[in-house]
Formats: sequence, structure tokens, C-alpha cells
Amino acid sequence: MDPVSEAPASFEFGRYRILPQRREVLADGRSMELGGRAFDVLMVLIEANGAVVSKDELMSRVWPERIVEDNNLHAQIKALRKAFSDHDLIRTIVGRGYQFKGEVRAGPAGRSDWAEPGTASNISGPPRGVTNLPAPTSDLIGRDAEVGEVIRLVADHRFVTLTGTGGIGKTRLALEVARHLLPQFADGLWVAELAPLSDPQLVPVTVATALGLELAAGVVSPERIAAALGSKHIMLVLDNCEHVIDAAAGMVEALLHANPAARVIATSREPLRAESERLYRVPPLAVPAEDTQASEDVMRHGGVALFVARAQAADPHFSPDRQTAAAIAAICRRLDGIPLAIELAAARASTLGVQELASRLDDRFTLLTEGRRTASPRHQTLRATFDWSYELLPESERVLLGRLSIFAGGFTLEAALAVTANADILEANVVVGVAHLVAKSLVAADVGGAVVRYWLLETTRAYAREKLTEHGELEQTARRHAKYYLDLCGQAEAEWETWTAAKWVAAYGRQIGNVRAALDWAYSPSGDESIGMALTAASVPLWFQLSLIEECRRRVEQALSRLEPGPHRDTRREMQLYAALGGSLLYTKGPVRETGAAWATALEIAENRDDTEYQLRALRGLWACRITSGEYRIALAFAQRFRDLAANQADPADLLVGERMIGTVLHFLGDQTNARRHIEHMLARYVAPAHRSHIIRFQYDQRVAGRADLALILWLQGFPDQAMRAAQNTVDDARAIDHALSLCYALAQAACPVALSIGDLVAAEHWMTMLLDYSARHALTVWHARGRCFNGALLIRRGDADTGLRLSRTGVDELRETGFASRFTVFLSVLAEGLADAGQLAEGLATVDEALARSERNEERWCIAELLRVKGELVLLENAPDAVAVAEGHFWQALEWARRQGALAWELRAATSLARLWQDQGRTKVARELLAPVYDRFTEGFGSLDLKIAKSFLDQFDSYRT
Repeated sequence: MDPVSEAPASFEFGRYRILPQRREVLADGRSMELGGRAFDVLMVLIEANGAVVSKDELMSRVWPERIVEDNNLHAQIKALRKAFSDHDLIRTIVGRGYQFKGEVRAGPAGRSDWAEPGTASNISGPPRGVTNLPAPTSDLIGRDAEVGEVIRLVADHRFVTLTGTGGIGKTRLALEVARHLLPQFADGLWVAELAPLSDPQLVPVTVATALGLELAAGVVSPERIAAALGSKHIMLVLDNCEHVIDAAAGMVEALLHANPAARVIATSREPLRAESERLYRVPPLAVPAEDTQASEDVMRHGGVALFVARAQAADPHFSPDRQTAAAIAAICRRLDGIPLAIELAAARASTLGVQELASRLDDRFTLLTEGRRTASPRHQTLRATFDWSYELLPESERVLLGRLSIFAGGFTLEAALAVTANADILEANVVVGVAHLVAKSLVAADVGGAVVRYWLLETTRAYAREKLTEHGELEQTARRHAKYYLDLCGQAEAEWETWTAAKWVAAYGRQIGNVRAALDWAYSPSGDESIGMALTAASVPLWFQLSLIEECRRRVEQALSRLEPGPHRDTRREMQLYAALGGSLLYTKGPVRETGAAWATALEIAENRDDTEYQLRALRGLWACRITSGEYRIALAFAQRFRDLAANQADPADLLVGERMIGTVLHFLGDQTNARRHIEHMLARYVAPAHRSHIIRFQYDQRVAGRADLALILWLQGFPDQAMRAAQNTVDDARAIDHALSLCYALAQAACPVALSIGDLVAAEHWMTMLLDYSARHALTVWHARGRCFNGALLIRRGDADTGLRLSRTGVDELRETGFASRFTVFLSVLAEGLADAGQLAEGLATVDEALARSERNEERWCIAELLRVKGELVLLENAPDAVAVAEGHFWQALEWARRQGALAWELRAATSLARLWQDQGRTKVARELLAPVYDRFTEGFGSLDLKIAKSFLDQFDSYRT
């Protein structure tokens, strides 16, 4: 809510500036971190113009139609005082309220809030971690006015598209504007390069990758990306949209509709025609008029300055005299000030000379002029420019440029050597040729990393690709390219064993564009399907590490559709593909029939081939399908088969993985004693010699998963302190290996439920926030739904029933839709209690009955004691004639189940509920005799909420007896 409906556009006091429409506070021009409620309180106090605002008025303005406690307001006042700690701005008037003491000046907001070229805010900005903007390799020459104009447009409009002909400099201008605006976006400024894409469906994936979102489950859509970003204050630069324009427009609209704090700059040869689009047509660089005589006047024009800078980069001694300056001016005029054409001309100035270069343009200039925006299409202007540049190249560089066009999204020198060198072009000539092409601005280079990366601008690549085709080299070059990336993917999987995740992703993550291009060729009419199927199987670790699970599934399904039945088929490759299909289906469609069928097929082939490795992968996949769908007895059978098979193998780690699988199922079935025995046996002996492969093979780090399972078992058995330590350790382990899926497992399976169960709400909030953050960042739908369930439980516990119930319902509904059933019943019981507390008793009873029915159907016995106890508490609230007897029966059943399972935590809760009932009946003695022995069996954890509640009852019983 915005407490000031008609406030001035900005307020200023001291070094601070408040922008109400943006809900932002700037300190010395930099955005401050201030929560939404604190901002609302601040605005109400400022609006009062120095008057005292009562506590009641503040609460009614900031929390309209809500009942909140005083400590909520106190927390926001405390946050404001901390934020403005250098000024004593908020005064407490005892018995009356609060007063804002600062001298506030109202003023307009406008373009002054946005960085202009040359201002201090351009000099220092956010750290590199909030942007993927590439570091500039050269100055942007002759564009100061255009940069300022675009910045002002972006200040007034949320979506600006830079349009213009190819080579006019749209991308360079957009990136320069983005560098100036970087300090204005607290949550980051990100560039999504669309040029390498050939499939519009990949636009959302590319944007998600640029934003750092690894979407693990479901179709990657613009709406999911927008939802994952929430209300973050970001800017997105969508570069080169014209060939995927519909998809780009949909991406922009989804983001802007969902997030009022977002802004977008797009570059395209034509408008996106999306809602709220503001166009900026990028003009040519300024060129001197024909009658300009003075050299100083000539050099002040942007086109000439660009030419001279690029010529001097090639030849530091280049210094144009008056005659040369005139020739340069003529060249720039004839090229219509198009930056790309000017740079191409300057690239050869040091070898041909400016006069010779000007004379060679005569035959070309008519074509370039005719390519203006009159009759000829824009691409003909580009073609003329590239024809001219191409004819200046020696034959070896022409051939090399054509072959380099096979790369999509960049390449290393090693890749260029492997793909382009042959009898016609020796490796030494490739090295020299690439350097020459970089110098001539036909190939771009990024020298900022440990390994130099090269790429062709998309227009250059398209032109060179045509030449490659004309020369009849497309198929053989594409084949070498595909084989190179097939070998590279195999190398990547091998190096996963020893490299850190960060190093591995840095080396191989950016290869995805070339893998896509190679697969596209392999399945084309002129391609080679056998290479395509092999590359699909080899690239699976890359798809999974980048969380491109939906795309992985589509690629795998494409490969499987090309398999031909018969005695000569490649069964190993077929087995690998079905295993990849099973793994990707689990995270895109859930444990559906197709998922289990894929793993079953992989297992059948593996058994026929006597391939133990893939038998283990398939058995583990089938186990995961069954345990996530709640079929625990079947999951146990698969776990036992896995263990029996692993027992005959040399690697003891696999056998221990099987122990953990059995222990996990036993936990769900309610056998906590044996579950703990299996898992502790695994953890005590599991030593993984850089077993990064276990993450690829079995989805999670196995030590993290084992510790997470053990933490909850320890709590159930009555060791809350040990459970909290185990939960903290497993979170620390997952963060250390930098694997998001393992971290989410640790948080959702151990840290959050243990902290909530013990009643440590501070730790629960910390871990729940971490779970929501990581699951949103990586678009892990199931874990995010669980995070919402935990958040709902936390809010209900803190008294915010409305918000807590809404979040719990949302999380439960999403989990129900995914079909992931593990631990679903306990979320239903939490929801049932919340509903009852909110007065929705009938719905609460229906919810706990659903949980009990699922527990009976799936044999999910680990929480049945708690379900029965909750059912008893809700029955008591009905006030029916037989409610007490029925509730007492449920409490006794809960006690019996808890005792049979050795679940001391559930036993204490059930005993407390029954003791409370007996106390209300005046049966204090038997109540104490029931509760005290259970309480006494706890040897630790006296900070646990359940123990505190039990102790309070025991103290009451003792006082009654006295």
C-alpha cells in the first residue's frame, strides 16, 4: 500500500532523497535497503509535516484493515532509526506517538534521478555480481548525445527499443547506456544475447540463464521467469531480437506486467510492437559536410573520430594530415556514417592507405547509397558492406571466416583449430588468421578471462555462412564442429570428477550454444543422426548442470524418435538416452507413468547388456519415482535391489548409497530405529574420492542427503539438539559444494522442518528464506512450494494466520499438482491446524482426514501419530456430545503409534494433548503419571518448545498437588 496517495514526486532532507513512486530511498544517490512496511511508516511521518502521529493512526495507515501487534510497529521504527543512524530523525512522544524531525523539501522527480553521462554515478557502481555486462574493449566514439537521449527515455519509459539498420550500432549504444544506468538498479542489470538462437522457444531459457535463474522443472516460460524475479528492481537488455521478435515481445510484456520495478532496453531492426514500447531510432554517426575545410572541424565529427581511432589501433603511428582527413571525411560520408562500415574501412587503412581505400569505394558506393531506407531492403546495405570487406581479405582469411561461421555463441582458439584447420589452412595460419580477423573487426574477442573467447557478430556470421555454403564446405565443417563438441562433452563429463563446480561451469557452461547448433545440424536432412544421438547422450550432464531440464527432455525425445529397431541398433546409446529421459521427466512432469517407463526401459537394456553402472542409475531412478509418488513399499524393493547389485561391485560408495536409500524408505514407513541404523552406517563409511559423479548419477550429493534424513530422524527419536546440529552441518556441506539442488534438499528435508518442530523460529525463518531464495533463483518448483508451506507454518505460529494460511494453501496445492507425495501429509496436518485456529474447523477436519487417508493408502507411517493427535485436537473443538471420548481415543492411538516407532517427539506431543484433556476433567494425578515419564526420557533439548509446554503442564500439576 502507498500511504501517500498524492505526494510530491520526491522529498529531500540532508543527504537523503525519497522517491515515492519508485518506493525508494537514495543516500548520496545510492539506493538504500529499506523494507516495504518501514517505507510506508516513513511516508506517513513525512506527510504529517512535523506533527505527532499516534500509534493507532500509524498502524491503521500502514496495516489497513489488519489487526497487528504493537511490536510490528516498533520493529519498523527501529529499522528506520537504524537506516538513518547518522540523523536523529524520529522522535518518540511518550503517550502520544511519533514525530519526524527532519526538515523535508518537496521536489519533482525526473531525469535528474537517472545517471547522465559524465556524472559521478557513472564512475562507481554496484559490484560485478549484479550484472553480466561485458567489460568494454574500446571507447564508444561519437555517441555522447545519443547516450544521453536514451538515458532520458529510459527514465520516462519502462520499455525502450533501439531500432535501425544492421551495423548502425544498436548493441554498442544499448550496452553503453546500460553501463551508465547500472548504479540505478539495486537488483542488477542483465544482458540476454538472442543472436545465437535459431529457435524462438529458446528465448525464455536464454533470458533465464542471463538472469542466473536455473529452471529445473516444467516448461521455461516468460511468466515463470517474471514470477521468479518477483518485484526486483532490475533492468534487462534484450539484444538482437529481430529473428525471434514475437517471443521477445512476449518476454518483455510478461516481465513488465508482473514487475512494476523492471525496465527493458531491446535492440532490433524493427519494433517489437509490444505494449508500452517507446522507439528510439539510432541515427548514423555525424559526418562532415562536403564544404567542411578545416581539419579541426572534420575531426570533431563522430564518424571521422571513429575511423581515426580504429586506424590508430591497427597502426599507432597513424596521424592524418589535412589531405588525409579530407579523404577520411569523404569515406565516412559515402558510408552514410554507419559505424560497422566505417570500422571495416578503417581496418584496412594501415595496409591500403586512406587514399587507395577511398578510391576502392567508388564502385561500391552506388550500391551502398541505394541501400538507404528508400527502395532497397536494409540487408542489402549490409551485404554490400560485407561484400566490400570480404573482397579485401586474402583468400586464406576468406576461407577461415566462412568456417568460423559454424560456431554459435563463441569459440576458443582450440575449437577454431580443431574445426577449421586442414590441408588448406594449417594450424599456424589459423592462429594468425584469427588475429587478423579480430584486428579487422570481423571477429570479436573477449580477453578478460583466463581463456580468450572469440565470436562473430550475427550479421557477420550470417554473411560468412552464405560464403561457406557457396564454397561447398558447409557439411564437412558442420561435421567437424559436431564431432568436436561431441568429444568436448565427453571430456566435460570426465572432468566433473575432479574439477570444482565453478571451474567446470566456467569452462563448459558457455558451450551450450555450440552444442545446440551441432544437434540442429545433426538432425537436419544433410546431417548425421548417429552423431546427433551420441552428442545428445554426451551432453546430458551439461543440460542438467545448467538446469535446462525441459530442453534436455526435448533433445532426448528427439534422439529417441530417430532410433531404428533391429538387431544392429546401438543399445548402449539407447540405454543412455532412456536414462536421461527418466531423469529429465522427473523434474519436468513429475513421477508420471512415462517417467517410470523410461527408467524401466533403461534398466531392461542395462540388464541385457550386463551394464552394472546403468543398472544402478536405473534402479535409483525407479526408487526416486516411487518414493516421490508415495509408493514406499515398491521404493523399498528397488532400494534393496540397488544395494544387492552394488554389493558385488568394487566401489564401496555405491553400496553405501543403497544403504541410504533403504534407510530413507524405512523412515517414511515409520521404522525410525532401522532407518537411523542404515543411514548412520552409510555416513560413517561413505568416503567419496571427489565423487562429483554421484551428483550427476544420483541427483544429490549423497552425504548431504544422508545427513538431512538423519537430522529429522534424530528429532523424531527425541534428540532435538543433535537434530539441529545435523541440520546446520548438512546445510553447510551443501553450500560448500555449491550445488543448488543438494542445498534445497538439505533445507527442505532437514533444516526447515527441524527448526519449526523444535520451535526455533529465528533459525526457521533464516533457513526458510534461504530455501525460497535458492528455489526461486533456480526455478526449482517443488522446493519453492515446500518453502511456501514452511513460510505459511512460520507465519501461523507467529500469529499471522491470514497470510500463513494463504501461503500454506498455495504450497499444498502446488505440491498436489506435481504429484510429489513425500512429506505431503505432514504439510496437510499443519494446514489443518491453521484452518482450525482461524475458525474454519470443518475444512480443517477434512484436511486432516485427507492426510490420514493418504497415510493409510501409502503406508506413510512416519507422521501418523501426529496426524491422529491433530485429529483429536480438532475433534475437541467440535463440542459434539461424544467429542471428548473420540478425541481421547485418537490421543491413545497416537501414543501407541509413537511408542511402536520409537518416535519420542510425537509421543511427547500426544502425551501432552492427552494430559491437557485429563487436566480439564480434573484428573490431574493420572495426567502427571502419563506425561512425566515421557518428559523424563528426554536427555537434551530443553530449549525445545514441546518440552517447554510439557514442563509447564508438569509444573501446574505439581502446584495443584501442593
